[in-house]
Amino acid sequence: MRGWGSCDLGSIPSGLTNMRLIKTICSRCGKEYLRPAARINEAKKFGWQNFCSTNCLSKSRKTGKYLNCKNCNKMFYRPLGEIKKVNNCFCSSSCAAKINNKERTKDNPVILCANPTCQKPLPLGRKSIYCSLSHRINKRKIPADKYKTLLISRIRDFYKLYERIPQKREMQGMYKTARILFGTWNNAIKATGLEPNPIMFAKKHIAKDGHRCDSMAEKIIDDYLYSNKISHKRSVPYPEDKSLTADFMIKNKLIEFFGLAGQLEKYDQLIKRKRMICKRHNIPLIEIYPKDVLPINHLTKILLEEK
Repeated sequence: MRGWGSCDLGSIPSGLTNMRLIKTICSRCGKEYLRPAARINEAKKFGWQNFCSTNCLSKSRKTGKYLNCKNCNKMFYRPLGEIKKVNNCFCSSSCAAKINNKERTKDNPVILCANPTCQKPLPLGRKSIYCSLSHRINKRKIPADKYKTLLISRIRDFYKLYERIPQKREMQGMYKTARILFGTWNNAIKATGLEPNPIMFAKKHIAKDGHRCDSMAEKIIDDYLYSNKISHKRSVPYPEDKSLTADFMIKNKLIEFFGLAGQLEKYDQLIKRKRMICKRHNIPLIEIYPKDVLPINHLTKILLEEK
């Protein structure tokens, strides 16, 4: 399979004028070209083929086939191994998707929403038999008003006990029901006569000791410290950079609530920066995350030794 690197009949490089050149034929394209006699003899000795260029050499090594695309009829090359593995007769993934989607539609009949008042076609592969949560039929045949009364009562009881609006994660088993009955969680809160929780950091919350907190989770932490008579400070600046502040300070320890950890790259970089500052100044840093506050409060386990 060797034997390229020669010249055409019409142009002989100056470096080959002193060599004995012989006319030979390319094993692939049949073109006649000049080649050194020593190379031709070498090819005969080892059973090699002669090629006029690297292009002919590379094409001779191809063991696949040229096929016509089933969708656009475009001719393309496919290695033999890939043809044997799967009936891959498409020039691109987009052409394959167009044909395969048509075949799937023929094999799979169109499924309509199970709600008799809707009958909207469902997307292919959808597991639910309803197009949306609001169209789901209550198979238990329990009146919707009873569910609404139960949900409103539970939200009000939570508010009386904790003096705040419950988070979605705190109402396990009721959140999906609220979306079905009221459309959204905020609509369910409004139905109780309360004001829904704002977007994170959009509104300040006042703790029991008068501290202004950036989020409801920080208010929960502040109220816990106040209720357990743990002396603390709010918004304490870091030693090296006064623009950076810790959420709380207990004795010589800083407490941070990292509510957006793992969600924003800049926020994660800020966490690393605060950790490095505490490490350089030997300041203990207590890290609290959303899972430590909601839906189950683990503050007693984290802050037990700080009283």
